[in-house]
Amino acid sequence: MKLYHHPLSGHAHRARLFISLIGLPHELVEVDLKAGAHKQPDFLKMNPFGQVPVLADGDVFISDSNAILVYLAKKSGQTEWLPEDAKGAADVQRWLSVAAGEIAYGPAAARLVTVFGAKFNPEEVIGRAHTILGRIESQLQGREWLVGNHPTIADVAIYSYVARAPEGNVDLSAYPSVNALLRRVEQLPGFVDFVKTPVGLAA
Repeated sequence: MKLYHHPLSGHAHRARLFISLIGLPHELVEVDLKAGAHKQPDFLKMNPFGQVPVLADGDVFISDSNAILVYLAKKSGQTEWLPEDAKGAADVQRWLSVAAGEIAYGPAAARLVTVFGAKFNPEEVIGRAHTILGRIESQLQGREWLVGNHPTIADVAIYSYVARAPEGNVDLSAYPSVNALLRRVEQLPGFVDFVKTPVGLAA
C-alpha cells in the first residue's frame, strides 16, 4: 500500500494515524501541495478531486480520509475498529459525518485561517468549533471513547483537527473529557503524532 499525504493536512494525518495503529505495511508518499502536485494529471487519475490523502492498494485507489478509514478497517479484518452490528456501525458513521461536517467547518476551518490564510470569518469558525467541542464533551460524559468501550475509527476521525485546534486559536481548556480522549488516543500502540505547524508558517 502507498499513502499519498501531506504532513500539515489533518485529513491525511487521519489516514496515516489509522494505518499505523492497525500495523499495516505501507509506504508514505508526500505530495508537494505548494507546487500543485495534487492537480497534475497523474494524481488526478487517482483522485479526480485533487485532494490528499489517497490510498493506493495495488490497482485500487481510495480517496477521502474517512473512506480510507473504512477501507482499512474492512481490509485488515480488525472489526473492533468498525463494528459489524447495525447499531455499532451506525454510531461510528455518525461521528465520521461529524468529522466531515462540524469538525471540518469548525476546528479545521479555524486552523486553515491561521496556517494557510483561508478567508473564513475567524469569529464564526471558532464559534462553530466550540459548539461541536461542547457536543463531544457531552458525548464523553461517563465514557472513555465516542462509541462503545474501546477505540474505533470514530475516535481516529475526530483526533487530528481537534488535537491541533489551538493552532486555530480554539482554546481546549474548557473540555476536560475531550482532552482526556486525545491523551488516550496518543497512548495507543502505533500512534503517530500530527506535526505542529512550523514556526513562521502560521499567520
